[in-house]
Amino acid sequence: MNTPNTLNMKTPPIVSPEQWEAARLQLLVKEKELTRARDAMAAERRRMPWLAVEKKYEFDGPNGKASLLDLFDGRRQLVVYRAFFEPGVFGWPDHACRGCSFGADQLGHLSHLNARDTTLVYASRAPQTDIARLKTRMGWDMPWFTITDSFDSDFGVNEWHGTNVFFRDGDRVFRTYFINNRGDEAMATTWSYLDATPLGRQEEWEDSPEGYPQTPPYKWWNWHDEYATAAASPDARWVKVINNALAT
Repeated sequence: MNTPNTLNMKTPPIVSPEQWEAARLQLLVKEKELTRARDAMAAERRRMPWLAVEKKYEFDGPNGKASLLDLFDGRRQLVVYRAFFEPGVFGWPDHACRGCSFGADQLGHLSHLNARDTTLVYASRAPQTDIARLKTRMGWDMPWFTITDSFDSDFGVNEWHGTNVFFRDGDRVFRTYFINNRGDEAMATTWSYLDATPLGRQEEWEDSPEGYPQTPPYKWWNWHDEYATAAASPDARWVKVINNALAT
């Protein structure tokens, strides 16, 4: 793409370093207000009522048949993104929906979600052979299941993409949240997915209902390949880094 040497557009004013910093600080006030409003919205989301899922659903997976309960993979929270990849969708059979693919390209390492007792999966109506081929072509490694029944129509994702969140209490499953359309744009990061779950980020600063699991902020973070081998308590060296940062 050729870039013109001059901007033929009405640009903001060019100012001194002092004026630029003053403008940045002025905008920062509003940005912090937005962050606090987003935190308050997440706190309200954690108090949404739950809907019991009484119907049994069956998916095809890389290892055979799987129930909705199986999709949790033993964890308490499940995020299911319905991606459009099936006959009739633009791009088939070589590609999934461009928007869904755009989001898939931005997924973070799922071990960070797993460390917060949360599983993320994709689901489509494409057969597993096509899903495996697509994942190989695009370099994706998220769990991706095939919808075989009315799951998509029952949970609002039969005609468009969308993200459903579920919670497992033993063998009982509850629907706790749903977002679609432009709301899905905020997803594809660990923080956004955790903010959409009933337990949230599970950090002490959060406004959560009484009894919800919470640990000190930042200290649970780890390299994605060391969560499984991490000790019960955070590494003392990492705790020191965090404490020093919080003290400044």
